[in-house]
Amino acid sequence: MERIAVSVVLLWGWKRAALAILAGAVGALALAPLNLFAAMFISFPLLVWLLDGATGDPGRGSSIGLRSAFSAGWCFGFGYFVAGLWWLGAALLVEADAFAWALPLAVLGLPALLAIFYGFAAALAKIFWTDGMGRVAALAASFGLAEWLRSFVATGFPWNAIGYAAMPVPVMMQSSWVLGLLAVTTCSVFVFSAPALLGTRRGAAPGLIVAAMLFVAHFGYGAYRLQTAAQATEPAEQMTVRLVQPAIDQAQKMENVDRIEIFERHLALTGAAPANGERRPDLVIWPETSVPFILTDNPDALVRIADVLSDGQILVAGAVRAEARSAGSQPRYFNSVYMIDDKGQILAAADKVHLTPFGEYLPFEGPLRAVGLEELISLPGGFSATATRAVLTLPSGFGLYPLICYEVIFPGEISEDLGGANVILNITNDAWFGHTPGPYQHFQQARLRAVENGTYVLRDANNGISAVVDPFGRVISGLALGSFGAVDATIGSKSVPFRSDFDHNLNFWLVQMLFAVTAVISRVGFIRKMN
Repeated sequence: MERIAVSVVLLWGWKRAALAILAGAVGALALAPLNLFAAMFISFPLLVWLLDGATGDPGRGSSIGLRSAFSAGWCFGFGYFVAGLWWLGAALLVEADAFAWALPLAVLGLPALLAIFYGFAAALAKIFWTDGMGRVAALAASFGLAEWLRSFVATGFPWNAIGYAAMPVPVMMQSSWVLGLLAVTTCSVFVFSAPALLGTRRGAAPGLIVAAMLFVAHFGYGAYRLQTAAQATEPAEQMTVRLVQPAIDQAQKMENVDRIEIFERHLALTGAAPANGERRPDLVIWPETSVPFILTDNPDALVRIADVLSDGQILVAGAVRAEARSAGSQPRYFNSVYMIDDKGQILAAADKVHLTPFGEYLPFEGPLRAVGLEELISLPGGFSATATRAVLTLPSGFGLYPLICYEVIFPGEISEDLGGANVILNITNDAWFGHTPGPYQHFQQARLRAVENGTYVLRDANNGISAVVDPFGRVISGLALGSFGAVDATIGSKSVPFRSDFDHNLNFWLVQMLFAVTAVISRVGFIRKMN
């Protein structure tokens, strides 16, 4: 191990950059669908050794050393994000004649921008760099801060935060209920980086002991919580839900020529008899933008929905909602979800709050349109965002907290106590990305929202992955990517105490402070030793 560490430390030039990119790419193997979390135990030690070799005097923290550290962190992030987000290019190929030219921007440009956060983390850690465990603590705190910034800067894009790599299966997800994603991320970077101490021997024993304790606690608490969940009684308030997955090709949706066929496919799955004589569903869910026209302009469509729904059934369907403005001006369009009863009446609607940049709206619209860029979903004026999120309350009193598409990747999008709702509803259309890692990564992040908040997640996707996820991240019932059909499941209301975003943020800053103090103390001792 020491020979490998020395070889990495002494690298320079293009070999150093290439290894940093490779280290980041290896780390992406820990993401869904592969979920090889052990890859991070290769990725982060390599980054630590690369930072050990950052040029400049580590005792003085020279600007040369910081620039070298930033470069290593940026290259690491570039490799990680290219390997983890290459599938974004698939969305541009749906209308290749219009968007194929932008492939390099999606596959290389976005990773290059996101890598700045990891470059910042590496440079910040280098300020507090030492020759022992303190440097691993500094890297953990710096990456935690970088991921926090990535969650909101420029509207935020926290996709594939490092913490997800440490939570591939339910037994490894339960820590997020206590700590939240960001705190788990900070702890994960420390644990993943700890093997680097074997390459230098300095501070190896205490660092590896702390890392082992965190790793065992992570697994142990998960096992304990799942065992407790197995002994829990079913909640009295229950509801049967049907998820409709029509598996419509995105190109077909965009062509707008088979709208009646698409609509009827949804209706057929809605009206299908339950399997094995089971209870008919109380609630039927259609995916994002499943209604292929402006529903309020098509009263006959509401009549058809009423014909298919049984007495007392409710349909929740994703659709584009148009809102009239002044005479002569274009209406405003919203990515919405409607709640419709068995009489074809629209009972309520909820609009998307956090729009997808470049997909639903164009940031920096003036200059970007001037160079030929436009949003993927073309509507006059693009989509509009609503200011506040509406909870959908069923006639039974059961509340749904709607998160449309990628809103579910933001833990902070969920308000205190779910705004009084019982479960999280996530509808999406991942058909844009075909059979790539994208839908798997999206689903994995939706599962974590169930665990973090201690509630069910009802996730319905056009082509998958659709699933009912319980408050412990376990899939009760679902449909695989690309499958056509519908699936029913019976759920209860929240069965574990709710954990708010405030709780998770508080724990995150406490964990950050713990690692930051460790890094500062180690740094002070290191400087004294150098002098």
